Amino acid sequence: MSEKTLFLGCHLSTSGGYLAMGRTALEIGANTFAFFTRNPRGGNAKPLDAADVSALRELMDKSGFGPLVAHAPYTMNLCSAKAETVEFARRAMAEDLERMESLPGNYYNFHPGSHVKQGADKGIELICEGLNQVLVAGQSTRVLLETMAGKGTEVGRTFEELARIIDGVGHDELLGVCLDTCHVSDGGYDIASDLAGVLDEFDHVIGLERLCALHLNDSKNPVGSHKDRHERIGEGALGTRTFSAIVGEPRLSGLPMILETPNDLQGYAGEIALLRGLAAEGDVR
Repeated sequence: MSEKTLFLGCHLSTSGGYLAMGRTALEIGANTFAFFTRNPRGGNAKPLDAADVSALRELMDKSGFGPLVAHAPYTMNLCSAKAETVEFARRAMAEDLERMESLPGNYYNFHPGSHVKQGADKGIELICEGLNQVLVAGQSTRVLLETMAGKGTEVGRTFEELARIIDGVGHDELLGVCLDTCHVSDGGYDIASDLAGVLDEFDHVIGLERLCALHLNDSKNPVGSHKDRHERIGEGALGTRTFSAIVGEPRLSGLPMILETPNDLQGYAGEIALLRGLAAEGDVR
């Protein structure tokens, strides 16, 4: 994979503002990044500084950034058994998507939710209802369903569940998928042994045209464990070879790849350099 099409980044803090995130990304060798649209545990979003957002957009254009992958708060559960939790999730998502229009053409990633013993069918129904309520025709932000590890009552543990959500949404053109490498492995898809086969299955069930972004995480647990415990790149069950295959896979070329490993900024800089090195080696082979 050419470095020109390898968009790598990590989660960055919004505490210093939008332009500060862009500058931090460049300092660690990143050309994309993720950020939480509000406190990851929920609550109200900070008011936007239009000048700050505009400055980030200018920096991104000048520096050749790939799409950004904003992340919804972890507490947002569109399929909760509690009506007030569902209402918060719908309100927060609607607000976040409106705010994302100040950064047009990027992604908004969220965990589909946990059905809390209502059953997967009911969970999928509620997720579809919520998305049908908040998605607006013509919006520039594509909403990404994240692949989940399958712990507890999570929805989105299989490609089939994600496909059912997409099929149940009117403006399905606004939906895509973010594939989390730890989650998908823990969920039972053996990307370490057969990345190509897993991508073939994704294409058959959902369609690779809907794969818009990746979360790059090694896993502390073996395939099919349903645990969701991230590990640093090359230090877990997936290993460096898996990530070498990922950055060298033509079907993943050009997708933003976001690190969510247990790291600080220096650690992320090291992982970004490692992945770029693996991609360069792949170009030589």
